[in-house]
Amino acid sequence: MASQEDTVVVTTIISTVIVLGVLIFIHELGHFLAARKLGVTVLRFSLGFGPRVVGVQRGETDYCLSLIPLGGYVKMLGEDPEEPVDALDRERSFSHQSVKKRLAIVLAGPLSNVVLGIVLFTVVFAFYGFPRLNTEIGTVTADSPAARAGLQPKDKVLEINGRPLKAWDDLSQTIQREGLKPLQIVAERDGRRLTFEVTPEVREVKNIFGETIQRPVIGITASGSFEVEKVNPLMAVFYSVQQTWTLTKLFFMTVVKLIQRVLPMETLGGPLLIAQMAGQQAQEGLMNFLHFMGLISVNLAVLNLLPIPVLDGGHVFFFLIEAVRRKPLSVRQLEMAQKVGMAVLIVLMVFVFYNDIMRLVPSGKGVPGGMP
Repeated sequence: MASQEDTVVVTTIISTVIVLGVLIFIHELGHFLAARKLGVTVLRFSLGFGPRVVGVQRGETDYCLSLIPLGGYVKMLGEDPEEPVDALDRERSFSHQSVKKRLAIVLAGPLSNVVLGIVLFTVVFAFYGFPRLNTEIGTVTADSPAARAGLQPKDKVLEINGRPLKAWDDLSQTIQREGLKPLQIVAERDGRRLTFEVTPEVREVKNIFGETIQRPVIGITASGSFEVEKVNPLMAVFYSVQQTWTLTKLFFMTVVKLIQRVLPMETLGGPLLIAQMAGQQAQEGLMNFLHFMGLISVNLAVLNLLPIPVLDGGHVFFFLIEAVRRKPLSVRQLEMAQKVGMAVLIVLMVFVFYNDIMRLVPSGKGVPGGMP
């Protein structure tokens, strides 16, 4: 009989294969379908890198699985500018297409992952509902405006200045918008509606990146309690697009903070962290797992759009330069850029694998958080 640890290991392996397999397949499928639609010959559709393990030839395309399962690729005719292409085949060669067509083919991969993320979020929100951090107070800071006004832990804030609140974000944003103006807060305590007059004060708090900032606060934190709002399919799509946009902005902000050294490199994670989280989410249930897959899909899309050579974003960057210059970069320039890009990726891979391994040892550190 299998032990609980064996079950966890098997669940982690299966969930990781599903997450990475589906996300890589969808990404490469985007490139593949765009290339075929625009008349470019696809020579190979591979899940994985390195030596070909197994596959099947259909027409001009070899559909295969390769040895190293950390990615995939679509090889197109004439993808290498130095690759000899017969005059009769130039119409179907990638490098002989217009900049617009090449951009469309390259962008189709990340776009496919964005669409997948939206679809997965929509499924979760439509069948499960939209989770919101509710307005229940967790702690009240001593000698804060909230404490002086009489607010207590477990109070649930219902409205501020006559505006009903649905979630903690609404509460926090309302306080920021009103600034230092007096607030009339209506809260529920033991089934009773109570009204409090609270004037925010400017204090130093930590933002999500751990930076110390000054902003108006009243001295309360969320209890961490969630409520699930049932939504119709149209609203599920709206919330999915909204969440995808929020995740995209957060990803780019995180990259900026890493460059500014506000966030340490230890925050980066790789395949081992994804595997660990995939296993955990799979054990929590199907909806959690699908939501996690949507998060990773959106992150994969945005990661690929970074202007690093060998990534899709690097190709987009070169094509935009070509559009401005009205001529492509030289083969030597492209080769140098590819070498630099590969070096950057290797360094990043070393970091993320090291971080993944170190995460196996509990750090005991908490996550900084702010208060409204």
